[in-house]
Amino acid sequence: MRRMNLRRIIVAIAIFISVAASAQDMTATFVDAVSLFNSSQYGRSKELLEKIVKKEPGNDAAYYYLALCEANLRDVDASVAHLKKAIEIDPSNYWYRERLARVYEIKGEFDLVIEMYESILKDNPKKTDIQFELLNLYIQQKQFDKALNSLDAIEMETGMNEQITRTRYELLRDMNRNEEALKALEDYNAKYSSPAVLSMMGDYYLSEYDDSLALASYSEALSIQSDYIPAVLGESEVYRITRQYSKYFDSLGKFVADPGTPAVSKSMYISNVTRSLDPKFIMGHLSDYDTLVNECVNVHPSDSSVLSTAAMYYLSTQRKDQAKEYLKKNYDLYPGSIGVSATYVDALSYLEDWETLGKVSKECYSRFPGEGAFLEYNSMAAYNLKDYGSVIANAEEILKRFPADTSKTLRAYSTIGDMYHSLGNDKAAYKAYDKALKINKNYAPVLNNYAWYLCQSGKKLNKAYQLSKKTVELEPDNATYLDTFGWILHLQGKDIEAKPFFKHALLYGGKDSAVILAHYAEVLYKLKEYDLAKVYWDQAIKKNDGEIVDLEKKVTEKLRAVGK
Repeated sequence: MRRMNLRRIIVAIAIFISVAASAQDMTATFVDAVSLFNSSQYGRSKELLEKIVKKEPGNDAAYYYLALCEANLRDVDASVAHLKKAIEIDPSNYWYRERLARVYEIKGEFDLVIEMYESILKDNPKKTDIQFELLNLYIQQKQFDKALNSLDAIEMETGMNEQITRTRYELLRDMNRNEEALKALEDYNAKYSSPAVLSMMGDYYLSEYDDSLALASYSEALSIQSDYIPAVLGESEVYRITRQYSKYFDSLGKFVADPGTPAVSKSMYISNVTRSLDPKFIMGHLSDYDTLVNECVNVHPSDSSVLSTAAMYYLSTQRKDQAKEYLKKNYDLYPGSIGVSATYVDALSYLEDWETLGKVSKECYSRFPGEGAFLEYNSMAAYNLKDYGSVIANAEEILKRFPADTSKTLRAYSTIGDMYHSLGNDKAAYKAYDKALKINKNYAPVLNNYAWYLCQSGKKLNKAYQLSKKTVELEPDNATYLDTFGWILHLQGKDIEAKPFFKHALLYGGKDSAVILAHYAEVLYKLKEYDLAKVYWDQAIKKNDGEIVDLEKKVTEKLRAVGK
């Protein structure tokens, strides 16, 4: 009997040691998994944690970290499932529930996020951070009544403060409870007198067209803080509305002259003014606005945003030389800025300064070889200078540097085709168009140009017909494509079929084109509708700016031939 008892004791001890060792192994594995997670090795951590939950299905911490790994690996559904499992094991754990709310937010399931946060807050009513999360969610979801309740709860914990007051004001305004919104500002100002709140009161009165109360609020704000920008700008706006222009410009002058005011704030304001005000008003006070802009540059002579704003101001007031001066200064000061360079070349293209654009865009491309747009600007300049060889060279550079970008290579082959045609090499042009259509067989600009040049040469009219037919199927209201197709039908002797395509083209902008009007007149002439043909030829002659050589002479001869 003693031997049997001893054997049982030995077996029990062995089992205990085995279980303890296994538990110890799992603890060590969990520590390793957490360490891997903390070093962002989510995949390896996940593998260890999956082994742990398989052996220990009641290990809530393992499920939690497994869910964190899955969230980082973008397996959001698995993360939700394992967080729910962790919460099922330990429903009182704050962190499990808080993390589940965040994962729901990643999924965009905001109703579930709100539900989870409300549940957490019920058990943790003093958690103001959760109240703030809920407040933002309620506002985002336009649940304004709940947002106000959250704001009340936060105020009970933290007391009244400026941010709460401003948020309450904005909420009540969104709910069209304007009198309550104003009272919220007045109640706060009665206790604390804040320039921010006073400026908001001024903005409110200004929106209600109460200029005197608006000015009083801004003035009180400035009596507390003389350089408070919203109040300065609000006050100046009251002066502008009430036509006190001298005070208006004095106020703005103080604003732009203050070196402590951020340059970007001044730039944004000047930009907004020049965009929003009636151009006639600006032109009527041009010297005053010039003074503001120039003073801003004097205070911030090397600030990129200020220089750019000054350039745009002078562009908007049609003074190209001053605009180019500021753009060039900005470009010279910040040669490493893609944004500054892009603004300069874009403005040069708008100003049609092709010589400078060609030089600058080439410099920009050498600095930023990954930005193909600079090459396209260079091609624009070269084209307008009739340097078609350079345009082809740029397109070939795009093909070489961006071979995998089909949008770029498609445009490049299209450009090469157009340029070779301009150089009189139609064979090379058609070869380029064929390559473009291999990239996109339905690229309408190439289909149209290819068809047009074929029909102009009088060759391969059937191929031209097939190419052009596709364009009107793809874009049935494009006047240019309709004109090409109609003209091909005319050349094929199918004037009756051509006529409706020209009529349709005229409905969609064709009346502004001398070429389309003349083509339609030619079709009508062939159909012996001479009087109507004369009407459209007369319109074409009025629209013609040299695009159609000797049009009037040709029309006179044709009409004389039929006694018209």
